[in-house]
Amino acid sequence: MAKEITGYLKLQVRGGAANPSPPVGPALGAKGLNIMDFCKQFNARTQDKQGQVLPVVVTIYSDKSFDFIIKTPPAAVLLMEAAKVKKGSAESNRVKVGSVTWDQIKTIAETKMTDLNAFKIESAMKQVAGTARSMGLKVTGQAPQ
Repeated sequence: MAKEITGYLKLQVRGGAANPSPPVGPALGAKGLNIMDFCKQFNARTQDKQGQVLPVVVTIYSDKSFDFIIKTPPAAVLLMEAAKVKKGSAESNRVKVGSVTWDQIKTIAETKMTDLNAFKIESAMKQVAGTARSMGLKVTGQAPQ
């Protein structure tokens, strides 16, 4: 018989660096989950993604056990790494803080493809390019059609 799900919890944690301090500890502790157990499992599964910001969806069951799914890093984080900027523009329509090429957008879209609601890589590239523009990044090169 399947366990009864009591809720979900969404967190963003750096890969390989989960610890009981905020935001992880208080969020899991409020739900009555074993914080150290989560930290050990998460760190073991994200050894290869050291330092990257990773969204996590924790499924909480009625017996206080849990499962979690690790998603791909946010597109904004990947775009900032590609453009080598610290943060996006406060006025994205006026002030541009960096630029990315369509080749960089394609690699980001291929990385994010499992988490995006797109069937074709071209559609995923358009989504990532829109995120880049809203961050104040200039998209350079010829757009694939």
